[in-house]
Amino acid sequence: MTQPLCRALLLALLILPLPAAAEDGPVPPEPALAPPTPARLPDRPAPARGLSPATVPALALPPGMEALPSGAWRLRFPTGAAEVPEAAAPALAELGRRLAAGPPGRVTILAQASGPEDVSTARRLSLARGFAVKQALAEGGLPPTRIDIRPMGRTADGLDSADIQPPPSRGTPGGTPGGTTDRR
Repeated sequence: MTQPLCRALLLALLILPLPAAAEDGPVPPEPALAPPTPARLPDRPAPARGLSPATVPALALPPGMEALPSGAWRLRFPTGAAEVPEAAAPALAELGRRLAAGPPGRVTILAQASGPEDVSTARRLSLARGFAVKQALAEGGLPPTRIDIRPMGRTADGLDSADIQPPPSRGTPGGTPGGTTDRR
């Protein structure tokens, strides 16, 4: 081949577009010109629709344990005690079985202590109560990884208790029983 013919052929190869490779997929669409509008959230949270005292059939609650209107259960402790009362252990194990079989999600234990004036001691006592309730629920079959503990220490309510908040049903907005993203 002559040099001018080689140059012309090389120039034609450089100018002409090459066919796309067979493994290339479709070209993605152009991005949106503006971000999507924010979601409209309700002003008031929806009530809990998950497993709650109203939906749990025939759960015998021992003395010192009660169903709360918010959809939680409250276990009362003797002043200064961190262990679950013996009468409440079977009910907590049964509650753990039912929570494990109920809707997926996290169970929250809000533990409080009334007595100690020292804030640190009250916080440690409420944490010990939370761990004791968590262990009792886990013995009933509720995976411990689904249980959150919030040791509140000494609160204005002045209670010696642990509140067990069930996970919401899938239809509850926000992922918590109250429909919010934080249970504070």
